[in-house]
Amino acid sequence: MSDRDIAVLVPCYNEAATIGTVVEDFRAALPDATIYVYDNNSSDETKAIAAAAGAVVRTETRQGKGHVVRRMFADIEADVYVLVDGDDTYDAPAAPNLVDRLIDDGLDMVTGTRAASSDAAYRTGHRFGNRLLTGLVAFSFGSEVSDMLSGYRVLSRRFVKSFPLLSGGFEIETEMTVHALELGMPQAEVTTDYKERPEGSESKLNTYGDGLKILVTIVRMLKEERPLAFFGSMFALLAAAAIVLAIPIVITFVNTGEVPRFPTAILATGMMLLAFLSLVCGLILATVTRGRQELKRLRYLQIPGVLDSGSRD
Repeated sequence: MSDRDIAVLVPCYNEAATIGTVVEDFRAALPDATIYVYDNNSSDETKAIAAAAGAVVRTETRQGKGHVVRRMFADIEADVYVLVDGDDTYDAPAAPNLVDRLIDDGLDMVTGTRAASSDAAYRTGHRFGNRLLTGLVAFSFGSEVSDMLSGYRVLSRRFVKSFPLLSGGFEIETEMTVHALELGMPQAEVTTDYKERPEGSESKLNTYGDGLKILVTIVRMLKEERPLAFFGSMFALLAAAAIVLAIPIVITFVNTGEVPRFPTAILATGMMLLAFLSLVCGLILATVTRGRQELKRLRYLQIPGVLDSGSRD
């Protein structure tokens, strides 16, 4: 790690109870790294405590973790980026191992998957939601991902500078995972300890609200990155419904030569037209998406990989 410029990125909102410990722990784990704390309109002493602990403190006024991380990725130049939450739940001593894994194997992303130290650290509802959403992404984008929503990641410069982050909130982890999968980036997962928040620290996560936003993000990204699968599914549903409605009408017509239920016949015809319209949209958008992915891949390849990056001093 000694010949790499490492930046520890800590997005924060009202984490006065924990930010000092986070900065100190990561300074001890990665003594050569620069620790950046980006404050997101905190109303407590987060900024002052982070600065006193030795972090470089900056401010992002647009509310939301996605806005903060987007600003971090744009502002900070480094070879390796360690992204971690400021709530003191992730294991700082594991950071050197994650960084070494990224560098030694020439990876673009290493995710610190969470092994909870207690039920309070990783509540059953959150665990179930994570498995559900992670499984949906793994199924949709074809990859073995076990903890998509982990906030503990080590990233290469190539990843950070090619990542067109669009979300403004906690959907960012979903976007990062899909970005890596779409470009075929080499990545890995390493199990790390995960502990409950210290006393006096409160979670900013809205279980149902943020979970719904993440689900909407997955559907949006499926539409944008897998348009043929998305619109093909709509085609199948609409065509199946149209056929079910049309079968009795066709049977009646064959037996009697009459079409007695014109409204149903018109509905079935309209649904079949919509089905084929969806299929055509999927085929056209698949071509457009292919070209966009090729451009993103070319941009990604223009940035030196972690194996080619030396000190930026």
